[in-house]
Amino acid sequence: MESRLPEPGDALTGVEMFAGLEPEVRQRVIAAAVPRTYRKGQLLFVENDPGESLIVLRRGAVAVFRTAPTGERAVLSVIRPPDVLGEVSLLDASTRSASAEAIEDCAALALSRPAFMELVHSNPRILDAVMRSLGQLIRRLTEQNADHVFLDLPGRVAKTLVRLAGESQAPMITIELNQSQLAEMAGGSRQSVNQAIGSFASRGWLRTEGRRIVVTDVAALRRRAGMNDR
Repeated sequence: MESRLPEPGDALTGVEMFAGLEPEVRQRVIAAAVPRTYRKGQLLFVENDPGESLIVLRRGAVAVFRTAPTGERAVLSVIRPPDVLGEVSLLDASTRSASAEAIEDCAALALSRPAFMELVHSNPRILDAVMRSLGQLIRRLTEQNADHVFLDLPGRVAKTLVRLAGESQAPMITIELNQSQLAEMAGGSRQSVNQAIGSFASRGWLRTEGRRIVVTDVAALRRRAGMNDR
């Protein structure tokens, strides 16, 4: 999956949560953060782990998911630069509400909860960005619930692919996500998702290359998902 890289600048460039900070404050945040790298397939944290840090993703992609008692996984979202993850447990001092796994090799910054809370208290403007972030999370989860009610599985697969394609305007968009992961995101069995992918491929909307999916007609997928044209 092709990740969007932040614009040139300091390590927080493009991160909405820190956009309103003065340059010197941003530098203090960067100095307090710990650089981290994660290999593809590595867990960043697990559901019910202590919520010890805010993670600012600099490179790569991370899947946030919940696991059922049966072991089945439901992917809630895919995080790409310059987004953050882990803010919910930082705010309520509770444990992680979900797990996170690198689906590409990743580079990130980890800001500890004490450093994050000190920053919030000394810079109230950050609260606005935090509230927007939480609002977007709630809207995304609400939309996902509605999709499971109003969309059939092929529609959910199409919508998932559109989201993974992001804002790219390229004629071909490569998504490095295996079909098991796609099934977890769309909320269906791997076999059913494979059938949907095969149907889309026969229509010329995409093609598969091993574990990669190359989207060639995002507009058609948007229509199949019932999404508004841009």
